[in-house]
Amino acid sequence: MASLGVNIDHVATIRQARYRHGAVGVVEGTEEPDPILAAHEAVLGGADVLTIHLREDRRHVNDRDLELLCRVARVKVNLEMAATDEMVAIALKHRATSVNGGRPQMVTLVPEGRQEVTTEGGLDVAGQAARMKGVVAKLKDAGVVVSAFIDAETAQVEAAAKAGFDCCEIHTGPYASAFAKAGGDFRVGALAGSLERVSDAGERIAGLGMRFNAGHALNYANVRPIAELMEVEELHIGHAIVSRAVFVGMRRAVEEMKGLVVGL
Repeated sequence: MASLGVNIDHVATIRQARYRHGAVGVVEGTEEPDPILAAHEAVLGGADVLTIHLREDRRHVNDRDLELLCRVARVKVNLEMAATDEMVAIALKHRATSVNGGRPQMVTLVPEGRQEVTTEGGLDVAGQAARMKGVVAKLKDAGVVVSAFIDAETAQVEAAAKAGFDCCEIHTGPYASAFAKAGGDFRVGALAGSLERVSDAGERIAGLGMRFNAGHALNYANVRPIAELMEVEELHIGHAIVSRAVFVGMRRAVEEMKGLVVGL
């Protein structure tokens, strides 16, 4: 049965639409909505993991959000970040100074583009093998579980294993796009093939001794086929849950997604 990771980034996106971190006249900590309150509600709704992406340009989540989450979270924290020296230092600092057993427990390395709205593709582990191996080693030496957000490609899976990653999170964006185009009809070859590629990648990941996670563009309509894959351990979902929460509240939005993930 897959666990549910809830990404709270887009709560911060809503906040930043009204405020800018450090803006004149704004009292820090009073900006709304607060991603940390959203994290609390997510856990009450059944979230098994809290995911937060600290981008280099701090476009939504900021350092204070990460610091507070590391202090108060009662479930696993997954920090998404670029494989830069700055971000590695931040992850190690919070690992060393946080309470309640240490946070974040997991770091997911992702690619970043300054002009993208959200992550648009998987990390090219194969194309920067030496760099990835060094970053992974630093994080693992500090007791952090390290995941690679990659496309469903055999070369990337095998490169991740050689670099020492503990997990691979398969980019499900292509599957979600195929699902939308086919209206969820798996008799359409493109959709069936897209799901098969995710499944095959997951089997290869597990066969190489890593954990198989999945995420990106999963929603209430398309999540079940991914959640039913044999080897999948965690699903990381953010935008769909935050969008649903606008209408029903964060706790209920997470409860509804959790029910789909576990098959209730």
